[in-house]
This record gives sequence, C-alpha cells and structure tokens, in this order.
Amino acid sequence: MRATVWLLILFGVAAAAALFAGNNQGSVTLFWPPYRVDLSLNLVLLLLVGAFLVVHTAIGALNALLDLPRQALRWRTQQKERAMHASLLDALSHLLAGRYIRARKSAEAVLDQEASLTANAQKPANAGQLRAIAHLLAAESAQALQDRSAREDHLQRALDQASARDAQETRDGAVLRAARWALEDREPEAAMELLKSLPQGAGRRTLALRTRLRASRQAGQHVEGLETARLLAKHHAFSEVAARSILRGLAIDLLNGAYDMAQLQRAWGQLDPAERLMPEVAIHAAQRLATLRGDTRLAREWLLPVWEKQAQLGDALRVKLVCALEEGLDTLDATWLARIEAAQKANPRDATLQYLAGMACMQRQLWGKAQQLLTQAALGLQDPALHRNAWRALAGLAEQREDAPAAAQAWKRAAGE
Repeated sequence: MRATVWLLILFGVAAAAALFAGNNQGSVTLFWPPYRVDLSLNLVLLLLVGAFLVVHTAIGALNALLDLPRQALRWRTQQKERAMHASLLDALSHLLAGRYIRARKSAEAVLDQEASLTANAQKPANAGQLRAIAHLLAAESAQALQDRSAREDHLQRALDQASARDAQETRDGAVLRAARWALEDREPEAAMELLKSLPQGAGRRTLALRTRLRASRQAGQHVEGLETARLLAKHHAFSEVAARSILRGLAIDLLNGAYDMAQLQRAWGQLDPAERLMPEVAIHAAQRLATLRGDTRLAREWLLPVWEKQAQLGDALRVKLVCALEEGLDTLDATWLARIEAAQKANPRDATLQYLAGMACMQRQLWGKAQQLLTQAALGLQDPALHRNAWRALAGLAEQREDAPAAAQAWKRAAGE
C-alpha cells in the first residue's frame, strides 16, 4: 500500500513538472560583453539542481574523508570495550565455575583494559562502577584462594571506586560481600561493624538481615539474633516452619545464656508471647530454672499454657513436660494436683499421665493410689528413664510396707533385668 501511494505521488510530480516545463516559454539571458547567451528557463533550472547535487555530494564526500580518523578511533575503542566486557563475563563465568585463578586473572585484565582506555582519553561509561565490580570479582576469587591480603586490597579499591552517588548499590553490595567474608573467617564482630555502615534502607534488606542473623548467632548475641529473626519472619524470608524453628532455637540459646535466676527471668521477659507459648521453649525454660534451683512455682506458671494443650503434643515433648513438672512435685499445690488428676482421668490409658499422677500422689503420701497408678504406668511406659523411675518408686513403696520380694522384683525391673 505504501509503495502504491509513493508511485502515485511520483506520477503526480512528473505530470506537474511536464506541464510546467512544456508550456514554459521563459528564457534567461546572460550578458558577458561582448557576448550574449540566451538560455531557456527549464535548462537553467536543471543546471541549478544539478549543481546543487554535485556540490552536496562533494561536501558529503569531503566530510566522510575528514571523519575517517575519528571513525577509526571509535571503532578501535569499541573493540577494546567489547574485549573488556568479554573479560568481565569471563571473570564471572570462571568464578561461578569455581576456577578462581582464571577468574582473578580475567578481572585483573578488565582493570588493565579500562586503565588503557582511560589513559587514551577513551574512558568508558560507568567506569567507576565497572572498576568496582572487577575489583569485587577479584576479591571474591582471592577469598576463595585464602589470599586475605589481596582480598582486602581489592575490597578497599572497590569501595573507593563505588563511592560515587551513581554507584551506591555497588558499594552496598561490596559491604555485604565483605560481611559474608568476615563470617567465613569466623569474625562476627567485624561483620556486624560492616553491616552497621550500611544505609538504613540497605540494612533492612533480606540479604543484610540474613547476614546479621548469622553474625549475631556466631557472636552469641542472642537478643540481637532474635530481633533480626523476627524481622525476617515478618518479611516472610523463611517458610513458617523454618521461621518457627529458628526462633525456637534462638530463644533456647538465650535461655541457656542465663546463669542465675535474675538473668533467666530477664531472658524470659525478652521473649515474645508467641515464643513463650512454644512448648519446647517453655519446657526448656522450666528445666533451666530447675538447674538453677529456682522457684518451681514459677516454672509451673511458665508451663501452664503448654500443659493446657498437652494432649496435642508429641510423645517426646509430653515426656519432657512430665519430667519438668516432676522436678517441682514437692511444692505441688492443690490446684495443680487437681489439673493432673483431671488430665489422667480424661485419658486413663495414657501411661505418661499415669506416671505423673502416681508420682504426685506419692509426694502427697497417698501410697495406695500411687502404687496403683505407678504399676499401671510401669507396664505401658516407652521412655526408658520414666520406666526406670516408675519401678524405682514402686521399689521404694514396697520397702516402705516391708514387702521384700516385691521390692526386689521392682529393683530388678528398674535395673532392666
């Protein structure tokens, strides 16, 4: 369609020119004494158009001739820039493939090529960012080769090159890589200092938070690690299961760092309500309190939310819960005794609850009921420690009523015979 339109336009121009030239009777007279030259107007117009075309073509050819050196220089510059970028890609490819010596050489080749271009006043675009990335690749290769001095040298040069405003992202990336290298060298304090140097926005990115979490765990800064893990969980950086596992582990580490009752209570207060409701955390806190010879009533207060949903716990956790409660049976009040009895009656075939209720009755000197519950529990307990404790308690009850054969049999069972 477009070709047809152009053809029609061409025919129209040709027809208009024919009509103008065919009926044009004008003439142009040139006086050059003593001569006189008469020319038709059509011929003069054709000569003018031809002269314009000749002059235009001559000027274009002259400009092209004069521009040849500049075009040759630009072509050579393009070839050097292409070779430089090819070396940069080679460095990245070798680094990903684990060929660290070749990656380092390719990165250094990029720097040499860029320096050559700059020396010839052919500085490429984003030269600072390009140099920073090349230094980072060389530093990463040096880190893999355990060449710490070369790594620090290239890192410092990368930070210097990325100091410009348009290379801020590259600088942030260099700081994050340096923090990761510090963690690999088991220097969490240095990693934390590097992370603190990041801008506020960059410091809250997922990668920065993950690095901060690793650094805080290596440094034993459990409070800092908990806060960072909470932020990561809030940003959905982990799956729900993984986030819960990480928070649980950090909470237990925080509790393990307490060496007296004041520290333990302070650590418990630093936990979020959701973390205190985790069965593993609450049980571990109660066990830690028992180790520090703290108030068992406080331990039962911490364990109450877990006890209320003990039916939903797995067997291993229920055993740990029973062991934690058993530590404070000597101070057990009537309210807790009623809770234990109610749970046992609600699930009379549960050997773990039978054991706990039997031990509670034994502490209350309810010998007959204790013997009945412990005998039933001893036949059904799967946990070796609880099974052994049940038979030991039965042996003690038998000795108390001076039943030597029953006591001997119970001690044999406790010994695993």
